[in-house]
Amino acid sequence: MEDQGMNARIVSILQALFVAFLWATSFVVIKIGLHTIPPLTFAGLRYFLAFACLLAVLLFSKTKKEVPGLPKRIWVRLLLIGLLFYAGTQGASFVALAYLPAVTVNLLWSFTSLVVALLGIVWLSEKPTLLQWSGSLLAVAGAALYFYPVAIPGAQILGVLAAVIGILANAASSILSRDVNRSGQYHPLIVTVISMGVGSIVLLGTGLVTEGLPIIDWKGWAMIAWLAVVNTAIAFTLWNHTLRTLTAMESSIINGTMLIWIPLLAVLFLGEHISVKEIIGLVVAGLGTLIVQIRALPMNKKA
Repeated sequence: MEDQGMNARIVSILQALFVAFLWATSFVVIKIGLHTIPPLTFAGLRYFLAFACLLAVLLFSKTKKEVPGLPKRIWVRLLLIGLLFYAGTQGASFVALAYLPAVTVNLLWSFTSLVVALLGIVWLSEKPTLLQWSGSLLAVAGAALYFYPVAIPGAQILGVLAAVIGILANAASSILSRDVNRSGQYHPLIVTVISMGVGSIVLLGTGLVTEGLPIIDWKGWAMIAWLAVVNTAIAFTLWNHTLRTLTAMESSIINGTMLIWIPLLAVLFLGEHISVKEIIGLVVAGLGTLIVQIRALPMNKKA
């Protein structure tokens, strides 16, 4: 039995690493696709198609029977999660990637965990530990090293603003999601389908109104389909499967490997350049954000 448990754990770790790598490749695919597809419409198409895939899965599963019994307060929270995480966070991330290097967006996005820790003090009564505060300072120091000396080109200011908006929206949606999911009463597929459906429709509608109807060639549709089906629908399903075996801390560590994958992929496929100073800054910031996510280990075991 112990051998079977160990084997299942190894498989889950490998699956989680694969998902983290898939999510890291999203940055590269998005950067390439943004050459021809407007950011908001691009994001809207990706998540609406992913929503359609997951909706089909839900309709053919027994889990759909739980939907009519959802309380109104949960519906309201799922709608808010959809607006914040998909319409707000993902829309902002695509806009940020349209103006900033993938490595920079990756670093900025890692600060979501710091904002979540601060918001959790008020909304969830989760007080950060001394270790987490130390991690926050370490992450800030890493970012300061990465950006020093601060010199943001005028053309990138809009990207930085979009990233800040995305980080705040991402943190708020994370708090709401944690509040909905920590009870364990609601199936993750239901939470995702409803919130993604609302957010993707709003995001796609906003993109079509503000950016117009784009002309997308087959390569563009191939990228959208890959991001929607593989990097979103399949990756989400696989990631949730790994959570049955891995602890929250283990999942956070594995997810944090994106901070390493994305710079490597950006250099190899996007031609972005990273100095030694920036690499050190990324490592320090990554270590800090990882520490922020560490809480009392016995409480982090997932069912």
